[in-house]
Amino acid sequence: QLVESGGGLVQAGGSLRLSCAASGRTFSYYAMGWFCQAPGKEREFVAVISQSGASTYYADSAKGRFAISRDNAKNTVYLQVNSLKPEDTAVYYCAAGDEYPVTEYDYWGQGTQVTVSL
Repeated sequence: QLVESGGGLVQAGGSLRLSCAASGRTFSYYAMGWFCQAPGKEREFVAVISQSGASTYYADSAKGRFAISRDNAKNTVYLQVNSLKPEDTAVYYCAAGDEYPVTEYDYWGQGTQVTVSL
């Protein structure tokens, strides 16, 4: 089970740290990704991190502003989002895949809403 938290309402230029807590003892077996879905749009890839955390990959739109990290001891993956823009408003989801690079995500969270105001 994946549970996201940390979303909320923030002014443009602000920052948030999103968290995704996983239950179970096999968290370190999974590569973890973040996705976002804006109103009326399809879900989009944001970033992914390998099982050990040594490798990361970002969508072009996330490079330089977002940072993905994980703490396997806490069964948690994070997404630090900085310099937020109104167009970043979306529901943010975490997902788990059992290989890296990830070809298919096996588990998804319910999402956390991020709303960026002017």
